[in-house]
Amino acid sequence: MTRIEELWNALDFISSPGGLDETTLRQLLPVLEEELNARKVRRIGYLLKRSGIKRIKRLADFDWTADPRLPREKFMAFVNSPWVKEIGNLVLIGPTGTGKTHLATGLCYEAIQKGIPVTSITCFDLVGKLKNARNRHALIRYYASVKVLCLDELGYVFPSRDEANDIFQIISKRSEIAPTIVTTNLLPSQWGKIFEPATATAILDRLNHKGTFLTMEGDSYRGR
Repeated sequence: MTRIEELWNALDFISSPGGLDETTLRQLLPVLEEELNARKVRRIGYLLKRSGIKRIKRLADFDWTADPRLPREKFMAFVNSPWVKEIGNLVLIGPTGTGKTHLATGLCYEAIQKGIPVTSITCFDLVGKLKNARNRHALIRYYASVKVLCLDELGYVFPSRDEANDIFQIISKRSEIAPTIVTTNLLPSQWGKIFEPATATAILDRLNHKGTFLTMEGDSYRGR
């Protein structure tokens, strides 16, 4: 397939470029490329606006040299894997300030740059939405179906039994269908502090399927 045919198909033109002469095709090529790039920029802006990301963080800006204990190689292995296509979950574990949110947001930002829809929300905000939702089932369906879900700061809020069950339903419905990113200050063995033991075990079981669990060690990243 020629470049002109690729652009023609990408821009969803109904007709075929086959009837155009070579001179016209050469003149059209830069115009079509410019239009395709403009559409990509508009889509990225739209996805970023809807993502819930409050502040853009780029992976390239993260300072891995600040602490040799940070799991750079394992994290970059996940980044460079087809984690969206293969439904790879990621759980970043560590104390406040170690860069979990930066890395999770950077990963989401990279996905958006590729045109992949992302929703990022803190556990606190999710619990608030569930608590105040007029239609909780519709809200659960929404978060269960987004292409990439980033649940930030799990462990800083204690959901009620119903809200904990809703969070489980979201993660459970996403299992093997869409990837989930979680940041938390709690080790998996401590998730029973915010969920009932059976619920905590079930959530961890779903995340562990094709899941990567990384521990962020070191001093506060913000302090650096």
